[in-house]
Amino acid sequence: MIGYVGKIEEETLANSYFRKVIFTGKHAQLVLMCLKPGEEIGMEVHETVDQFFRLEKGEAKFILNDEEHIVGNAGAVIVPAGTNHNVINNSQTEELKLYTVYSPPNHKDGTIHKTKAEAMASEEHY
Repeated sequence: MIGYVGKIEEETLANSYFRKVIFTGKHAQLVLMCLKPGEEIGMEVHETVDQFFRLEKGEAKFILNDEEHIVGNAGAVIVPAGTNHNVINNSQTEELKLYTVYSPPNHKDGTIHKTKAEAMASEEHY
C-alpha cells in the first residue's frame, strides 16, 4: 500500500504500546502512543524534527520549553524543532491515547516499544 490509509482514531484507541510506528515516509512518520496513568515521555528535544500530537483519549500536560499547557480529548499540539518538550498523562487511573507525526521521521520504520522502559533501553532513531 502506498502511504497510510486507515481509521486513525480507532487504531489509536486500540493501541496499548508506548510507541508503535505505523507509517514511515521520506518526510513524515506516523506513530501511535499510549501513556500509562501518571506516565510521561520525559523531557526531550528534536533539533531537526517538527512534531504534531493529537489526543484521542485522556488529558495531558504538555511542557514546551517553560510553557505548560493542559490538553484533552481531540486536542492537538505542534512542537517545533529545537523545543524542549514533555508529555505527561494527567490521570492516575486512565491511559492517555494519542498519535504523533514526526517530520522528518524520528524512529526506524516498524519500531514497536511495548513499554517506556523498552523505549528507553533501545532509543533507535531513524
